[in-house]
Amino acid sequence: MTVKKFVPCIYLYHGHAVRSLKDTAVVETDPLRLVQLYNENGADELLVFDMSENDEEHEAALDLLKEICALAEMNVTGAGNVKRMEDIKKLLYAGCTRAVLDYEKQENINITEEVSLKFGREKLLVSYNDPSVLEANRELTEKYVCGLILMNPHQIRETESLTELPFYVQINQIALNKLMEILAYQNVCGVTGNTINDNFREIGTLKKMCRENGVPVVTFEAAYSWADFKKNKDGMVPVVVQDYRTLEVLMVAYMNEEAYRQTIACGRMTYFSRGRNELWLKGETSGHYQYVKSLTADCDMDTILAKVSQVGAACHTGARSCFFHEIASKEYEASENPLQVFEDVLNVIKDRKLHPKEGSYTNYLFDKGIDKILKKLGEEATEIVIAAKNPNANEVKYEMSDFLYHMMVLMVEKGVSWEEITTELANR
Repeated sequence: MTVKKFVPCIYLYHGHAVRSLKDTAVVETDPLRLVQLYNENGADELLVFDMSENDEEHEAALDLLKEICALAEMNVTGAGNVKRMEDIKKLLYAGCTRAVLDYEKQENINITEEVSLKFGREKLLVSYNDPSVLEANRELTEKYVCGLILMNPHQIRETESLTELPFYVQINQIALNKLMEILAYQNVCGVTGNTINDNFREIGTLKKMCRENGVPVVTFEAAYSWADFKKNKDGMVPVVVQDYRTLEVLMVAYMNEEAYRQTIACGRMTYFSRGRNELWLKGETSGHYQYVKSLTADCDMDTILAKVSQVGAACHTGARSCFFHEIASKEYEASENPLQVFEDVLNVIKDRKLHPKEGSYTNYLFDKGIDKILKKLGEEATEIVIAAKNPNANEVKYEMSDFLYHMMVLMVEKGVSWEEITTELANR
């Protein structure tokens, strides 16, 4: 049986989250607040519909979608306002893991093959109301998309008979105990819609109900029990915490058995505070949660390494990391982390834009504007081509460095981060 997922929806309309595709009553003026709540309550994925009505609203919705994807601790699927391949590209470039083709629109059916060949079938879902549309395009969906979204929950049985593709079911009003009947269908891979939106705080309870009924769900399970660890004299295990992206060491804390169990259960780092002598869910007061990406024990099973997605600062002082008091150091040639070098240079360029410095070449470029930046970028690209004809590789290195600098000026001008670039490359 397919593993089942609980997937809240955000319907974006005029910058707000509204009730549904047909009901524009505002449920939240700041959709990012909803994302934080879905993060905290263990949502498996997020589905976002863009309901904008013109090009200006559409661009604003894409900017907001970009923020949603950056904040979400789960995969985001983007839907709405798709008319051509460029629209799918914009959804994926905003950070969505997948995009949706609406098969109620013939132009979406027409571009299926082209979009799939460009971005890969694993990036595409198809939404539909009437299974007859699915039946008429069965060969297309089986070959070019990875799943479906059934917008009419009364057509589950018909969909099961037409395809072996996994499909989500949008449910806007149903009793929670009735969800088990829907999730019991073989190819139903998840439920979405207002039934989940209205009950997102019950996702943990719903998953427990599923497990009790033999329905597989997404879980965060430990390969080792607490008894497998070697504890200190206080019955605890130290935990070293790293940022999962940069591998920066953020803090060290301790777990007892209850903290370990709660961390596994909720997917957020929970410790035992020796100073307060109580359980401590990191971020419960500050909002600076640590979402677990992985937990690994050392060779002696007496220390845990936690890789986390850190919200805000890890340290109670407001510092990103707790490790900032230098005790002693010697001069040494550091092995530079390439991404850190790029981040450092980009941050200097950002600072120049915010705090102009007289005589700064970077500020000269910003003052001249986008056309000057693009002209210099083109010139540097040409210099790379010329340098590549020279047998001395050093010249290529120098010209590439010049090009990368000017590229970073463009990144700052357009509001693009290195994380977005590296994520895009990793997804290709």
